[in-house]
Amino acid sequence: MGNLNLKIKTERFKNALYLESGRILEPFDLVYETYGTLNEAKDNAIVVCHALSASHHAAGYYENDKKAGWWDALIGSAKPIDTDRFFVICANAIGSCYGSTGPTSPAYPRLEPYRFKFPVITVKDMVKAERLLIDRLGISSIYAAIGGSMGGMRALHFAVDYPALVKRVIAMATTHATSPWAIAFNKVAMESVINDPAFENGAYDVEALKERGLKGAAIGRMAGHISFLSPESMNRKFGRDFVGTEGLFDLFGRFQVERYLDYNGGNFPKWFDPLSFLYIVKAINIYDLSRGYDSLESALSRVKSRLHLFGFDRDLLFLPQEMKEIDLTMKKIGKGELSRYYHIQSDYGHDAFLVEIDKFADTIAEILR
Repeated sequence: MGNLNLKIKTERFKNALYLESGRILEPFDLVYETYGTLNEAKDNAIVVCHALSASHHAAGYYENDKKAGWWDALIGSAKPIDTDRFFVICANAIGSCYGSTGPTSPAYPRLEPYRFKFPVITVKDMVKAERLLIDRLGISSIYAAIGGSMGGMRALHFAVDYPALVKRVIAMATTHATSPWAIAFNKVAMESVINDPAFENGAYDVEALKERGLKGAAIGRMAGHISFLSPESMNRKFGRDFVGTEGLFDLFGRFQVERYLDYNGGNFPKWFDPLSFLYIVKAINIYDLSRGYDSLESALSRVKSRLHLFGFDRDLLFLPQEMKEIDLTMKKIGKGELSRYYHIQSDYGHDAFLVEIDKFADTIAEILR
């Protein structure tokens, strides 16, 4: 007991993935990690869904890593998602840049990357691809699907699109349809990338860009970081402290919050591909759980899973009332017994689902118990 049993694999699918847009992706790869051991009945699997810029590396350490996977505090031996008990799967979404098929992948049968010829993908498409992976692993019942932000969108799609597959869905800091407020933040980020001359209309050299970065993507990421935090968390984290080595009356002297944005924004395009960023932001913008159905009520009427919906008090990107609306709609259509809303008191902001795990860890453990 106590072994995370981290394994990383790539699965190639030669069958066509029919996308919401009407286009197809064929063939396509999914990179994924697993933790724990699949039991003989194959009924102890939990699907973990990552957010916009995260990857399949949700827990544990790679060799020479200084930083663990993005949800390491939640996944592992004797942790809320207990790998002594569960077999955990985290797949890198299609469109991303960590090995699953995306815009910089070779466009079969040619060797050149897709770039802007890559089809627009949706959150529903991402989940459809993950479903094919689950089928390939011989799993017919998922104990739980869990994720935050875009990962929460994916978890909700499991409940609506594959109602007989998943027993529990835990969706955190997300929504049923992306709001104009979030789309506006994303517009600033996308325009910053597209209008940077070094972006070269998507024809940039991928390896060279990793070295030099991309100023436009850095600026776009700054807008994202503002939306991930809250005024309270910024006050607590930075206050009005000035960078001590810089001159107060130097025009380009910076407050600590400015240095934070410079650092995080500047590094972002060196580890996350700008084309993948554009495609995944587009998927988030057009996300609507009720698309293809007459209404949200109609979409949620398909749900058979138990929905556990977490809203965070000072999340300014996906407001807690957006999560509450899903719960209220479930009650409205007579499915209230399948839905529960949890309001987490936090002034951290949207990223609380990644940072303040102590505020909901026991609740997650209880749900899975």
